[in-house]
This record gives sequence, structure tokens and C-alpha cells, in this order.
Amino acid sequence: MSKPVNLVSTPYDPSPYFDEMFMSSYTVRTHYQNVYRQFMAMKAGNLNKRQSATMKRMMEEGITFTLYSPDQAEALERTIPFDPIPRIIPKEEWLRLERGLHQRVKALNMFIKDIYHNQEILKEGIIPRKMVLSNRYFRPEMMRLSVPNDVYITVSGIDLIRNEQGEYFVLEDNLRSPSGFSYLYKSRSIMTHLFPELVFSHTIQDIEQSLNVFLSALRRLSPSGKPDPVIGLLTPGCYNSAYFEHTFLAQQMGIELVEGHDLTVIDHKVYIRGINGLRQIDVIYRRIDDDFLDPLAFNPTSMLGVAGIMNAYRAGNVNIVNAPGTGVADDKAIYAYVPEMIRYYCNEEPILNNVPTYVLSRPEEREHVLGRLGEMVVKETSLSGGYGMLIGPSATEQEIEDFAQKIIANPDRYIAQPTIQLSRAPVMLDGRMAPRHIDLRAFVITGEKTQVIPGGLTRVALKEGSLVVNSSQGGGCKDTWVIS
Repeated sequence: MSKPVNLVSTPYDPSPYFDEMFMSSYTVRTHYQNVYRQFMAMKAGNLNKRQSATMKRMMEEGITFTLYSPDQAEALERTIPFDPIPRIIPKEEWLRLERGLHQRVKALNMFIKDIYHNQEILKEGIIPRKMVLSNRYFRPEMMRLSVPNDVYITVSGIDLIRNEQGEYFVLEDNLRSPSGFSYLYKSRSIMTHLFPELVFSHTIQDIEQSLNVFLSALRRLSPSGKPDPVIGLLTPGCYNSAYFEHTFLAQQMGIELVEGHDLTVIDHKVYIRGINGLRQIDVIYRRIDDDFLDPLAFNPTSMLGVAGIMNAYRAGNVNIVNAPGTGVADDKAIYAYVPEMIRYYCNEEPILNNVPTYVLSRPEEREHVLGRLGEMVVKETSLSGGYGMLIGPSATEQEIEDFAQKIIANPDRYIAQPTIQLSRAPVMLDGRMAPRHIDLRAFVITGEKTQVIPGGLTRVALKEGSLVVNSSQGGGCKDTWVIS
């Protein structure tokens, strides 16, 4: 197992993984050479001082994430661990990723429209009807309901990984209310203020305009046609793990930050309560799940949503972003069929491949996986954030046996994938470089046109040897640069 080494000595051994900075010959990749030289020139004391300033700044600005653990009686609010060595993506590499993400989100949006209207893909047997109609995120309430500009997915977060050869794969699609936006922008802000000599010595594609693109997309989706529609971000409140992100986005885009009790529905129109009375709201960027959106339509015990908001939505008096029911397309079993969606709706071959996936409702694939659980990553189809997973190579015999029983009892709830050793990148630990596994969450905004935010959010598994990068499981993040 690789150990941290002195920053100014021989780099760590990058094999057997794909390393973002170092090649197998221990030489630095061309696009990383300037960053490597500048870090090499830094004194350990200065570097530690900057890292301490980074954590202090994040605490002062409230850049936090609430960590929930079954082992703890109370949730733990903490800063997101931030690593100062940026992840760098060459322009040519990024252009291919961008094309692949455009293609994928286009097909996913067409799939959602199809299943809530004519269901042609189901009639032709390309995707099993039962898999869609019995999916917990399929919403019959959305059947035959048209949405503005046919945009069901305004913002999506697509998780990408690289295998041992450096080839990119799509690991997961996040379409309901993807998180991580704020950490992308804050990472760039921190690097600009605390490591300016690094940032300004590179030509990095700008990300700041992406918030304007997102705001323009929300305005365009207003059903009222007003030149200045009222837009609100609906948050579950300050106890939500991503509340910092909700406040950040509302402030940066100049939109209202609202909770369910701030809104009321009158005559199928949604209003914000304020000290000056009621004000009609046109677009709601929701950061709560469908189940809690409207107690009259979904979960009757919900205290987070707004009673009657779905009636206002059906009446065309408010738009909800992302549309209710989009979760059916980011289910992990449906994920296995996205390449077929691309072929069906776009008449193209996928630019970005899926990780090979076994759907455990299929008897032959289930038997194959059960015989090799120690080599597999098994995921519960409806969960995210690193929950409900078995990582076979690091699991105990008892954990493998327990998971086998879960699969046998409810095979429809699980998919399995071969373990891919995620690519690695160096992080700074106590003034030394150490290798850690990473992934990339790319954010795609669909408005008048589709835009991929340059770079996205690189997430880091900070525990040595771990493949789990999720913030909810203790992961950290890096700034991600697309070099022009």
C-alpha cells in the first residue's frame, strides 16, 4: 500500500492505477508540470499555513456538510475537506466528455418525456415495462402532463470515473436534485485567493458565467412569460445536509430562498408570504424529493412541501425544476439501459460508456454475481450518497453473506458492477503528497441550449485505499481545471 512521501523526493508509485498527475515512468504528465514545479518550490511551513487558512476560510463562510452516521446519536456538521492540488483536464479530453454528456442528458430527457406520454420505448420492449412502471420514482401524476419547452431535467449531475487505462466511464446519473454546485464555485474561489500564483499561471476555462446560464434557464422555464419572473429555491431547511449550498445558490442567483411554510396555494397559484403580503411565484427550483413536495399528492405526512402545489403545476401556473418524476431515469437499474436509450432516441452510438452492469432481477446475471460477490460492487437501486452498497473486495465474509441474502430476498432492488479501481490523484497530507482515489461529478444545465460547466467537481476518497468519494461518507473535494 502506497504511503505519503516527502514532497521534494521521488513521487509515489502510481501503478497499478491510472494517476492523473504521474505516468508509470514516474514522470509528470505534461499538463501538470507547471503545478508540480510550483508545489515543489513551496516550503512546507508556507504550504501548511495556506492549508490552515483554507480550512479557516471554509469555516468562516459556513462551507459545511452535515454528516449522518448510524453510529452517532446526532448529526455532525463539518467543513468539506479541501485539497489544494487541482485536478487538471486538457481541453481535448474535456471536449469529448462534453459531447458525451450532451448526448446522454438529451437521451435521458427524451426518455422521461416518452414514459410520461406515449411510452414508445416500452412498447418496443427496449426497456422492461415492469421495471419502469413499478419503479418507486415513477409518478403516475405526471402522465400526459406537458412541461415548458419539454425540459424535464434542467440541471443534472453525471458522475464519471476512469479505469486503470484512463478510460472514462459514467458511473451514475443524478437527475432529481443533484448536489455539489456550491463546492465547485467555492473551490475555485479558495484557490484564487490562497494560491493565486497557481491559478493565474494557467489559462483555465471560466465557471462563473455558469450561474448566469442556470438563472437564464430557470427564467426561460417560467410559464407566465413575464420578463422578470419570480423564482424560488425550495429547501427542506437549515437541518438539511446541503443547506449551505441552498443558501449559496439563492444568494448568488438573486432568487428567493423558501421553505414549505413560506408558500401557499390559492386558486391553483403559488404565493410567497411576505411582510408586504402575497407575491406569486413562477418557478420553483426544488431541493426536496418528490415524496415531500406535496402532501396532497404524495406523502400525506410531509411537513416540508406545499399542499396543492401539484395542482398549481398541472394548471400551468408554476413550473417545478427538476420536474417531478425525473427520478425514474436515475434509478440504478434504469442506468443499465441508458446506452440503449441513446441508440433509440438519438440514433447514435454512446460517446461515453457505462460501467458494465448486472441487473439482478435477471436470473442468469444474479447467479453470476452471487458466485462472485467478493469481486463486485453491489448497489441498492433507489439509494444514493454511498448508502446501501457492498464493496466486495473490502467486505468481510459475514458482510458478503448478509448481502447475498438481501439479494436473494429482493433481487429487483439491486444491481452489481465489477470493481473498477478509480483513478488517483495526489493530495497534500502534512506537507506530503499521497495518492487518493477520485471521481468527477459533471454538471449539465439545459436551457435554451445545453451547457456543461467546465470541469465540474472532483470528489476525493480521503481514507487510504477507499473507493467511496461521497461527502456523506467523509469524502473531500478538489478544484477542477479545464485548460484552454
